[in-house]
Amino acid sequence: MNPKRSNTIWGYFFIAPQLIGLLTFSLIPLISAFVLSTLDWDGFKAATFVGFDNFNYAFHNPDFQKAMKNTLLFSVLTVPAGIFLSLLTAVALNNVRMRVLYRLFFFMPVVTSSVAVAIVWMWLLNGDFGLINVMLKTVFGVKGPQWLTDLHLVLPSLALVSIWKGIGFNMVLFLAGLQGISKDYYEASMIDGATRIQQFWRITVPLLSPTTLFVTIIAVIDSFKVFDTAFVMTSGGPAKASYTMVYHLYELAFKNFQFGKSASAAVILFIIILVLTVLQTYYSRKWVHYAE
Repeated sequence: MNPKRSNTIWGYFFIAPQLIGLLTFSLIPLISAFVLSTLDWDGFKAATFVGFDNFNYAFHNPDFQKAMKNTLLFSVLTVPAGIFLSLLTAVALNNVRMRVLYRLFFFMPVVTSSVAVAIVWMWLLNGDFGLINVMLKTVFGVKGPQWLTDLHLVLPSLALVSIWKGIGFNMVLFLAGLQGISKDYYEASMIDGATRIQQFWRITVPLLSPTTLFVTIIAVIDSFKVFDTAFVMTSGGPAKASYTMVYHLYELAFKNFQFGKSASAAVILFIIILVLTVLQTYYSRKWVHYAE
């Protein structure tokens, strides 16, 4: 057999498990969601083709509009703050003693069950006996608010939990990026009299821009997929103040058994995330710098 052809066959053989997994768990479900979005189906009766009626229903549904508004606000609250805090944490832990231990502490929330994290934070944020309000009362003499039942505080509270849980993951990515920055840049800048702050803004931030782009894309996608914290901590309440897009999909599909309408909302969410990702990638050429 031709050696080149043999290598090609072996190449396909080794990537076959990944291809099968991609088809089974990603592409086929994605195509199925697009097909289901054009059907009226409750999971029991025969499906009926309705075309774009499900999409029309989604755009005129007050719950969909509320969910989209909350999801956008949640993304605005979590993405910039999460990225900035992760970057500061990575810079702080890049060259310290016992940095492996510190990194472990910061990364532990990432691998902790989302449900467990939500339950712990439910206790911390409890308006009556939560630890945060107890400390506010004891230390400052201030009565803490109802974090999870106040219409204006519930979404920022969930954003706080999400930021806390995600810092470790983004921190590891930034640490990997920091390892790729040559120390020669810092040594040359020190000779020119640059301060630590100037080094951070003029060297670290620009040379970390490829990592920042990747972290931003992942963070935006994750913010639009938020579900578990809202489901466990607030059930979308109060008065749907923490009602997110994925929670909306869940209610349509598994509470109302409107699988077609749920799929159409999922397709809309997919398109929004895709557009945002393309826009981020396109405009990244203006601010992403690669070291030569």
